[in-house]
Amino acid sequence: MQWGFDANEDSAMNAHEYGSELAAVLLPERLMELGPGTPNEPMRAKIAALKLPPACMAGVWLYHDFLDESHTISQELDDATGSYWHAIMHRREPDAENSKYWFRKVGQHPVLKLLTEKASELGYEYTGPFDFVDFCEHVRGVDTSEEEIARRMQLLEWELFFDHCHQSSQGE
Repeated sequence: MQWGFDANEDSAMNAHEYGSELAAVLLPERLMELGPGTPNEPMRAKIAALKLPPACMAGVWLYHDFLDESHTISQELDDATGSYWHAIMHRREPDAENSKYWFRKVGQHPVLKLLTEKASELGYEYTGPFDFVDFCEHVRGVDTSEEEIARRMQLLEWELFFDHCHQSSQGE
């Protein structure tokens, strides 16, 4: 699955629909590490200059491996959205139990249903966030096709959740 940056109607989102400033930090597509990764320092100033709602900022920081910045914002969001970004960040940290704690606080979320529907396109059967945390723990750092699938699933999750946050901030 690719982002809709090339008019692919099946993709989760289209970075250009978010405006040029945001597209500049979302393009090209990044296949994030399952672990913490290394902060993408050349993007720091561009991200910091964005004027986005906190839920979107938490996602953009996370997309570029700035886990501390994302964590700070997600902790301040006292709702399912903050819990979801918090859970993803802890999964990548990696802190599986803490990630599951935050996913329990998320509860039922429309993005989880979308992941269940779209995961098969990537060759993965998504049965829920707890199983996905365990899958990431199992395949992180093994450099196999399963790790590639987990990274693509993580990107799909990020795309769907970021899109959800952006649409919510627009009142859609």
